[in-house]
Amino acid sequence: MRQLSVPGGTVAHPEPPKDARAVRRAVLGDAYVDAAVRDTRPAVAEFQDYITGTAWGVWARGGALSTRDRSLLVLAMTAALGRMEEFRIHATAAPRAGVTQEEIDELPFQIAAYCGVPAGNAALRCLTQVANRSADEV
Repeated sequence: MRQLSVPGGTVAHPEPPKDARAVRRAVLGDAYVDAAVRDTRPAVAEFQDYITGTAWGVWARGGALSTRDRSLLVLAMTAALGRMEEFRIHATAAPRAGVTQEEIDELPFQIAAYCGVPAGNAALRCLTQVANRSADEV
């Protein structure tokens, strides 16, 4: 537990589960996670714990969806919401989650059909940028 300062004292804030941290690192890579947690200001550290515990806690919970399935779902949802920076992060990480290049290549078609051609074009541009970067960059 980490102690957070609040008006009138401190409160205990739980650390994210270790398995959520492990999944985040396995999918996004050490370099990305290390850069994300480098800023140790209390609000930033607390937000990183929140992201890890909530979003990555879902990835770590097991269940019927594989890491690959979750990766494809995140790509679909971020594209549908127009969150292309997050789409780029997860498109870069998708091969580490077990998504094949052939599956990645199909995404713009699916996105265009269900979210509209502009969304498909945005996804294609983003995927082209990702393809032109080093495999280890996020």
